[in-house]
This record gives sequence, C-alpha cells and structure tokens, in this order.
Amino acid sequence: MNKPEWHKRINVLIIVFVLLVIGLNYRLLQKSILEHQSYAALAQNQHVVKKNLPANRGKIYSSDLFPLATNSRDWQVMVVPNQVPEDARQNMATLLAPFVEKSAAEVYEKINNEKSYIPPLIKHLSEYQANKINELNLKGVFVTPVSIRFYPEGPLASQILGFVDAEAEGKYGLEGYFNDELKGISGEVYGAKDSRGRVFNINLEVNPHNGKDAYLTIDRNVQNKAEEIITAAVEKYQSDSGSIIVMDPNTGKIIAMTNSPTFNPNEYNKVASDAQNVFNNMAINNAWEPGSIFKPLIMAAAINEGKVTPDTQEVFASSIEVDGFTIKTSTGQAYGKETMTQVLENSDNVAMVWISELLGKETMYKYLKDFGFSRKTGIELNTESPGDIPELKTWSNTLRATASFGQGITATPLQILNATNAIANGGKILQPYIVSKLVDYNGKEEVRQPKVVNQVLTKDAAQKTAGMMVSVVDYGHGKKAGVPGFKVAGKTGTAQVARPGGGYYDSRHVGSFVGFAPADNPKFSMIVRLDNPKNVDWAESSAAPTFGEMAKWLIEYYKLTPDPKLLDK
Repeated sequence: MNKPEWHKRINVLIIVFVLLVIGLNYRLLQKSILEHQSYAALAQNQHVVKKNLPANRGKIYSSDLFPLATNSRDWQVMVVPNQVPEDARQNMATLLAPFVEKSAAEVYEKINNEKSYIPPLIKHLSEYQANKINELNLKGVFVTPVSIRFYPEGPLASQILGFVDAEAEGKYGLEGYFNDELKGISGEVYGAKDSRGRVFNINLEVNPHNGKDAYLTIDRNVQNKAEEIITAAVEKYQSDSGSIIVMDPNTGKIIAMTNSPTFNPNEYNKVASDAQNVFNNMAINNAWEPGSIFKPLIMAAAINEGKVTPDTQEVFASSIEVDGFTIKTSTGQAYGKETMTQVLENSDNVAMVWISELLGKETMYKYLKDFGFSRKTGIELNTESPGDIPELKTWSNTLRATASFGQGITATPLQILNATNAIANGGKILQPYIVSKLVDYNGKEEVRQPKVVNQVLTKDAAQKTAGMMVSVVDYGHGKKAGVPGFKVAGKTGTAQVARPGGGYYDSRHVGSFVGFAPADNPKFSMIVRLDNPKNVDWAESSAAPTFGEMAKWLIEYYKLTPDPKLLDK
C-alpha cells in the first residue's frame, strides 16, 4: 500500500469518528436539555404517585338552620381479580356474597378472571359492614369510602333542592343552579414510590376546598305545612297537580314553595323515565294563562294612570264585541251598573275589556313588562320559565282585551305572586330570592339583601287596589279564602286551558287564588294553583278554600292578633 492511499484511509476514519462524536454529542444534548422536561415527567411518573382528594359538597340549610341537604359516607367493595389467587376465588365469593346482596355463584362469575378492574360489587355499605369485610383480610379486595348526598327530610322541598347524580353533579333546583359553588375544589396528595411500587413520604400538595354552604329563606315548618295542604287539596279536588308559594311581600323572600306530585331526592333514580317531569319545579317552570287572578294588576294600572278609581261606575252588558270576537262574562249574565270594586268582586270580563280600552295597548304592555312578565324573575333555581307576553307590534285589539282578564298571555305562579306583591307592599317590584347567604370554607359570607327592581305603582294606587281585593274576599268569589278577624286581600282565577293547536279545552281548567294578609300590614303573600280539578267548576270552590286553610295556619303560626271588630263578619 503506498503512502497516499494510507493517508486517504486515515482521513476517512477520522471523518467518520468526528461525525460519530458529533452525533453522540447531539443526542446527549437532545436528551439532557431539549427533551429534559418530558423525560423528567416520565421519571416523575415512575417514582411519584398523585391522587385527588375530593372536597365535601356544601350543605343546604333551612332558615331555622336545619340541614335539608348534607353528606353521608357509604362504603363500596372493589375486587381486583388478577390479584386474587385462582384457588381462593370460590371461597372469597362465598364470604362476600352476604355483604354484596348477591349469590356466591354471581360473585364468583364476576371475579373469576384476570382483569385488573371490574365495577364495584356493591356501592352502599354501612361502616359496620365495611369493617367486617376488612376483618376477613381478603387479598385483592378493597373497601373504599364513598361520599353520597343525603336529604334528611326525604321529599321535603325536593323541587327546591334538586339532587346530585351519580357523577356528583347537581341537577335541578339549588343543586343545579349552585353546582359549582356547592361542589367545591378537589385537593391533591402525592408520595414517592420505591422500586416495588410501594408509596412512602406522602405529602399534601393542594388543600381541598369544601363547597359553600347555602342558607335558605325557606321556613321548614311553613314548607312542611304547605306540602301537607297542597297534597291533600290535589287529592280532594282530583287535580292533576298543584302548587303553593308563600312569600314575604316586603322583602321578596320565599318562605315556602311546594308542588304535588313530588319525589324523594335520595331515590331520584327510581323515578320512571316517563315521569321525570316531576323534577321540574312547577311553581317556576309551568307557565299558564292565569285568568282572573290577573285582573287586579290591570285594575291597579288603570288606577295608577288615573283612568278609574275604586268607586268609578259604568254599566256593562253580558258580552262585548272586539274585532268580530264575542267576549262574555264567565256566568253569561250582565252585571249592569258596577263600581270598579264590584268589577273585581264579580270578576267581570266585559268590564275588564272596557278598562283595557281606557289603558290602550301601549300602556298595558308597558305595565306588564314593569310587573316583570315575559322575563325570568332571577330566582336562584334551575329550569325557570320566563312565560310569554307577545311583542307589542303583534298585539291586536283582541289580545289587548283578553290579556285584561289573563288570557292570551302566560306567566308562572312565581311571576304572578311577585307582581301581586307590588299591591301588598306599596307599589314595589322586588327581586324574589330563596338563598339568604352562601358561606365558604373560610367562613366568608355572601349575604343576599332585599332588592327593589322598580316602583311600578304609587303607594296610593297600591293601597286602593288592596282595599278592592279585600272586598273580593269579603263580598265576592273569594269568601272561602277569608280568615275571621283579619282583612285578607285576594282574587280567584278560573282559567281555560289552551289547546296546543289553538283554542281551549271544554272540560279542563286551572283554579288559582292569589292574595296577602293582613291586608293593611301584610305578613305573607301566597298563591295557590290547582291544575284541572275534576269535581269542582270554579276556583272559589277549590283554590280559595285551600288558600284560606293555609292562611289561617300562617296567621296562627305568626301569632297575629285579630281585630275584634272583624270577628263577627
């Protein structure tokens, strides 16, 4: 081999060596610097274990500090089949069967495999049963705690509360509306793992923050009585359903809100799929054409506008024509000369059409919006409906006429009651609320205060209308709502039920009553609604006496003093 050829080979080897060194250095740079974070994470995962610490869901209390929703701890049984010796599975199945409510054969069928995970054999064990299983010291069997939502009073206030589903998410009512606030923020622990996978040196990395506790305006005693009364009324009058709301008209607080039928939130999963409409709170969700309980609001607007006074008189026939449509009184009779107070006492539809003409479409529409219709009240509950007041540009003379006695428009019981509160409290529309405060894990409070939305009536107009409503109870269709010794203001409503395709059912109606007491210094306001009562024709025979029964109980509960001059009425 000559010298030039030898040098040439040496140069090639040097070049190859240099390239190898460069390549190795690049890979070292890539692994140690450029990909450091990803490899560090892999190493971390091999040697560090992290686990979430669930936060406790916030509790819900009534106004008397009774827990309506709280948390309890159950236990679940987990088996990892591939950790159970094959020759021990039959005996394990026999030992576990009495605890997991399955036969030994069923348990054996589930655990006789090499899977690393199967669903829990049972999810709800007592602590006593959990300890008994742990004492068996069975390899591959793990008994772990499970936090569950618990409602101590069962069905009480269920449609206010809602429920928590299997994924620990709040549904309906307060649980749905305040889900994020109630469920809190999970914490995290971590620990080092040795070469055998054993965990040691456990540390808390993030503290769990328990959910906020909610304190309600609901009086548990009033709520319980309202549920008892509406359930009995639905049965007595063979109604499809019913609702009662009790409020403080001076603050907007909800004191009670109940519906029948109802459900038990501890057993929400037992409600049939075709019956789950029961989860909706009908008092805020089920808008309907309210009928004559709407009349005091239109009358109040007319008084407020100076169009009439309680003593204004006019002669009214048994019917009136509006754009080719005939509107009749509910009884078909002509009431002749009436004062405006007598118009409410007689619940005269024809007279209300006359009042709507005095007001005009634009003014009527303005008052309906100011009273809060066609928008949600903002109550802190899921599934609230805004109801429906058609846009002004679509109003015909016929709609103006029918709206004056509560047909052709829809509203929820809460909207009607909140608007009527303006008559009770001197003309103010208040923000209704059901949560008095939220308290976080540090004890910091978010307190709700009464809020005036607007002043829709003058104090004088409100007081005059309230006096007219007292006369309805004393002399009109609301007699059965009265309580001896007290001025009760109210109005009945017997509303037709609209057909989905237009028109009204001949044999269906909704009976309702709205009012407040004592009329000159109201302690409470209330609405009663009964859907399609079968054995009475008018609300004065169903909703009015139901209101009266609840009003009498409330007056006794609040220890109100009767006026001796009214006891003989």
